[in-house]
Amino acid sequence: MSTGYILGILAIGLIAGFMSSLVGIGGGIIIVPALVMIFGLSQKMAQGTSLAMLSLPVAFIGAFNYYKEGEVNWKLALMLALTFVIGGFLGSKVALDMSTNVIKKVFAIFMIVVAIKYLFFDK
Repeated sequence: MSTGYILGILAIGLIAGFMSSLVGIGGGIIIVPALVMIFGLSQKMAQGTSLAMLSLPVAFIGAFNYYKEGEVNWKLALMLALTFVIGGFLGSKVALDMSTNVIKKVFAIFMIVVAIKYLFFDK
């Protein structure tokens, strides 16, 4: 890996971590597209790499700051964590059987729907 490549990866990690703590986005919206479009990884490799980096220590630091300000609902977080693990297992099984083109289209449609909701229909 070249120095530029390493610095680019580090920059993407920094931006994703910042945006994750700022507005709750990171892996799917920043890291996966950057790994595909800038660094040339396949969609599935980018998704797997993004999931691999989302370990407890990474998420804990941002969540801890929110917790200190009273902005964490632990009951909901634990329920979400349990079902997220199950959903992550099932989603990865489905995604690995899908074509890359279909996965990209599903991702793009999801992002468009969320953007339209936030832009025009959010209260």
